[in-house]
Amino acid sequence: MKSILIKDTTREEREQIIRQSLDCGGCDFCSSCWLGGGSPYDMYQDYIDGKKEIAQINAEYRARYVRG
Repeated sequence: MKSILIKDTTREEREQIIRQSLDCGGCDFCSSCWLGGGSPYDMYQDYIDGKKEIAQINAEYRARYVRG
């Protein structure tokens, strides 16, 4: 499997990674929209733009719902 890190991908590859990963062609009940994530594509725009890794975006999203 090829690396999905920003340093190892082009913008076009990152767009494809998100599109294939989410495959949001309707509602697959991923919870992004109704849990406040908004559009799943908007949620990962910083990854596509090369600003944040997927892991960082996911951690920030989860942190909003973890109490402690």
